[in-house]
Formats: sequence, structure tokens, C-alpha cells
Amino acid sequence: MADIGSVFRDLHRPGKPFVLVNAWDMGSARMVEALGAEAIATTSAGHAFTQGRVDGGTLTRDEALAHAADLVSAVGIPVSGDFENGFGEPPDHVAGTIRLAAEAGLAGCSIEDTALPAFTPYAADLAVERIRAAASEARALPRDFVLVARADGLMLGQYDLAEAIRRIQAFEAAGADCVYVPGLPDANAARQVIASVSVPVNILASGPLSALTHADFAEMGAARLSVGGSLARVAYGAAITATRGLLSGDFTGLSRAMDEDDINDLLTKNHGDQDA
Repeated sequence: MADIGSVFRDLHRPGKPFVLVNAWDMGSARMVEALGAEAIATTSAGHAFTQGRVDGGTLTRDEALAHAADLVSAVGIPVSGDFENGFGEPPDHVAGTIRLAAEAGLAGCSIEDTALPAFTPYAADLAVERIRAAASEARALPRDFVLVARADGLMLGQYDLAEAIRRIQAFEAAGADCVYVPGLPDANAARQVIASVSVPVNILASGPLSALTHADFAEMGAARLSVGGSLARVAYGAAITATRGLLSGDFTGLSRAMDEDDINDLLTKNHGDQDA
């Protein structure tokens, strides 16, 4: 694609949300693409799991960039990076992360307002300056790049919905292209967030909001729907359940395994047998 960032930006249409599926390795990325996803994102949780680590500041910037580049190389659709807090506190460090993300081939990335691994929110002024620096760097790139600013304190129990809304409004003013408040408790909270800004809003379609339909999210004006680490946890959950059965002498869980030919078909659907 000549400008994958522009392709990605065009998917963000309030009231017509696309599903941004979070993949955790090259295989899952390629299968998600084959199943019809228009774009994918990395997931810090899913990536951390593949490295035998927990989520939240355990990955380095170099590791996240290399992982993102792997996913970009595996698919032909836009890839966005879940880049936690930008892997550092200073605004100029976050700006550098944006530049490196674009060089890795990403169409965009998200930046959180939370210090890791402490899981405490940055002061509001610093959080805004970090997004301002990231937005400035994104606009200076030779191609389009979608910057998503996250207000994670609500999900972490560090501040309330009113503060989350104040932050995303400030992030919009600082140049964010899209905003995101994970951990919303219900549809009413999602509507409040969407109504509070004029830029596209990403909604995490998991937890309590997983009971809603695509039509529900469209009606409230969401522009995109992501799943974070939920899909990875579904996959790991199936493997954990089956393994518990194996170790207790029950092998029936293996009967639910997907046929290998079906997996092979997904892996090669858009890429032939080039990797065989």
C-alpha cells in the first residue's frame, strides 16, 4: 500500500465502526486477516504471554517494535501498535517511539497515560504534553499515521469517568487522531465518552460491553472496536482447559481442536505457500 496510514485512517468512521482485531503472533495475525479483518493491532498482553511474561511494562521498546514489524510482514492490511506508555515517560521519548513505530511499518499506535509497571496515571499536564509531542512527531512523518491517546486510569481504578473525559478532551486538543478509554462499565459510559469529543473513539468491546452488538456500538457513534488481550486469553484459556484435562486423564478436550487443514487454509489464503 502506498500510504497504509491513510488506508487505516479511512477506516475510522463514527457510526460505522470497524473491528480492530488484536493479534499476538504472526500466525494469529495471518489467520485474522484471512477471516476478513480490515486491520489488526498488536496486544501488549498477548505479546507478553508469548514471552512468558505478564502484561504491563515487561516488554522493551525494541521487543515491541520487532514484534510489530513481524506482524506487519505477515499481513497485507494495516497494523496498529499497542505501545503501552510509549516505553518511557519524557515527551521526547514518546515522540521517538512514534518515529520508530512508523519506521517499523505500523499504520498507527496507541499511547497510554500510565506509568509502568507502577500502573499509576501521569499528572494530567504531563500526560497531555506526552500526546502533544507524539502528535507533533506523527505529523512530521512522510506518510499518514494514526495516533490514539488512551486514558487508562478508569480501568485501573485510579480516576473516575469525569477525569477520563477531561483527559481525552485535552488529548484531542493536543493533536490525538483517536481517543480510547478502556474499562468502561456500561453502554451509558461509552455514550458519554463518544459524545465528549469530536475525534473518532475506540471502544474496548470486552468485559461488560461484550454483551453489546455491532449495531449497538454503531448507534452510539463508535468509530472502531478493539478487543485488547481478550482474544489471546480465549486461545490461552482453551489450551489451559484442555491441558488440565490431559493431566487429570481426560483427553476429550482434544476433540475440539480445529482441523489442521483448516488452519493451513487460513495461513495461506492470501499468501499462497510462500512460507512453506
